[in-house]
Amino acid sequence: MTPELSTTFLDVVREHTAGCPQHAIRWTHLRQPEIARRISATGTPVSCRIVRQLLKQHGFVRRQAQKKTSFKQHPERNPQFENITALKAAYLAAGQPVLSMDTKKKEMLGNFYRNGTLYTRETLAVLDHDFPSYSEGKVVPHGLYDIGLNKAHVNLGTSHDTTQFACDSVERWWSLHGRHDHPNADKILILCDGGGSNPSRSPLFQQDLQALANRLKLEIRIAHFPPYCSKHNPIEHRVFPHVTRACEGVVFESVPLVKQLIERTQTRTGLQVTVDIIDRVYETGRKAALDLKASLRIVADALLPPWNYTILPNSTA
Repeated sequence: MTPELSTTFLDVVREHTAGCPQHAIRWTHLRQPEIARRISATGTPVSCRIVRQLLKQHGFVRRQAQKKTSFKQHPERNPQFENITALKAAYLAAGQPVLSMDTKKKEMLGNFYRNGTLYTRETLAVLDHDFPSYSEGKVVPHGLYDIGLNKAHVNLGTSHDTTQFACDSVERWWSLHGRHDHPNADKILILCDGGGSNPSRSPLFQQDLQALANRLKLEIRIAHFPPYCSKHNPIEHRVFPHVTRACEGVVFESVPLVKQLIERTQTRTGLQVTVDIIDRVYETGRKAALDLKASLRIVADALLPPWNYTILPNSTA
C-alpha cells in the first residue's frame, strides 16, 4: 500500500467523516464501492478489496452501537454493588439459593412481526401494524436465575406484571425446583431491579413478600440494584439474550408455543431453562393494607435500607 494511495484515501474519506471529538470516535457513511469509485476518479483505479485494506489500515472497522453508557449514575452505586457482591458470596458459601429476578419484555400474541430471521420455504406474512386491539392476548415472561446452579426458570403470565405476580413466580419456582435443588435452605437472597413488579420503595411489594415468606416459611432477603443499573442484573446477560435467540423470528401464536420455544434455550456453559405458565388474572391498582406495619416483619439493613432488607416469616402464619 503506497503512501500516495493512503493519502488519496484519507482525502476522499475526510469530507464524509463524522464523529465525537470528546471520545475521538470517527465514522464514515461511505460504502466500499463508493470509496473505490471516488479514489478511481483521481486517476488510481482500486477495487473494493483494496478499499477494505485501507479501511482496516486506518482503523475503520464496521461496528454497531452498544448500550453500555448509563443514563445517570447514583452516588451510592458502588457501595451497593460491593454489598451485593458480598451478600452473594456469603449466601453461596453457605449453600443458600441466590436468585436473580426480572421480567422480560412483554409480547403480544397473534400474527405480529418479530425481529429475527428463520429458514423457511415460504415468506412469513404478518400484519403490517402491531395494534393491541388485534392481539389474542399477551404473555409476560418472568425469569428467575439460580446463580449457584446456573439454572433458570421462566413463568409465563397472561395477565399483568404486578408485585403479586412476581411473588407468585418465586413461589412457583420454589415448589417446582427450589425446594428440591436446595433441600437445606432456610433463606433466599433475591437480586432484582428497583422498579416494575419489584419496586424498591413499594409497601405493596413488601406486603406481598411478607405473604410469600409466610407461605414458604423462608427468610427472604432482597437486594435491589441501583437506579440505571438493571443491565448488571445477572439474568439480563446470562439468560435473557439466550431466550431471545431461541425465540427470534417466530410468530407468537399462543402461550404454549412460547413455552415450547423458551424451553429449547441452551448455552455452551450448560444453562438449563424450564418454563411454566401462570394463568391467573392479576388486579392492577391495588393498595397496601392500612395495618401493614403491624403485620410486616421486615429488618432493614444499616447500609442503604431502601435497597437492602429482609422479610421474616410470621411464626403464626
